[in-house]
Amino acid sequence: MSTTTLSSSRRTALSALLAIGSAAALQGCFPVVATGVGVGAVMIADRRTSGAFVEDEGIEWRTANRIRERFGDSVHVNVTAYNRNVLLTGEAPNEQVRAELEQIARGVTNVRAVINEVRVAGISPLSARSNDALITSKVKARFVDAKTFGAHHVKVVTEAGTVFLMGLVTRREADLATEVARTTAGVAKVVRVFEYISEEEARRLDARAGTSGK
Repeated sequence: MSTTTLSSSRRTALSALLAIGSAAALQGCFPVVATGVGVGAVMIADRRTSGAFVEDEGIEWRTANRIRERFGDSVHVNVTAYNRNVLLTGEAPNEQVRAELEQIARGVTNVRAVINEVRVAGISPLSARSNDALITSKVKARFVDAKTFGAHHVKVVTEAGTVFLMGLVTRREADLATEVARTTAGVAKVVRVFEYISEEEARRLDARAGTSGK
């Protein structure tokens, strides 16, 4: 049986992420999204650098916290950061609030770009969010079953039946992932929020992480 060892830089970043999560939990400000082996497994397989991985987690926490401080329960917004690109999904009561949400995200340190997909609508019920979570699970499971690209390279976010796909991927991987998502039961629409890389760059990043693109 072969084993994969975290590089020194990734061990350092993992420790930093766990420290951030622990401090956040103690302060009651942010949710702890992953701990222990789970974080390590994700970081090993990720095409982002360990620093970018940790930075994205911090961007999500800071953005969500600022939105919560400004609007409380009057909005429902999900914040997803990947390689410092921030995707906003959810509902806002009007266009003015929707625009302000984007400005809040743009004001967070190290954010490169903001993709504002927040809808002007009433706050979605828990039943709708549960259905979105189910769709996300089905898409991820079908990615794994397809075995045509590295499922761990694509982040899936679902909002109101629309599936958003993020990640550092090649055009081939993007097309394969889109087709799987598009043909998954319950999916109304697929939006690609990918950052594209060449096949050569994908091989280099996968070799660094010790994973395969398939």
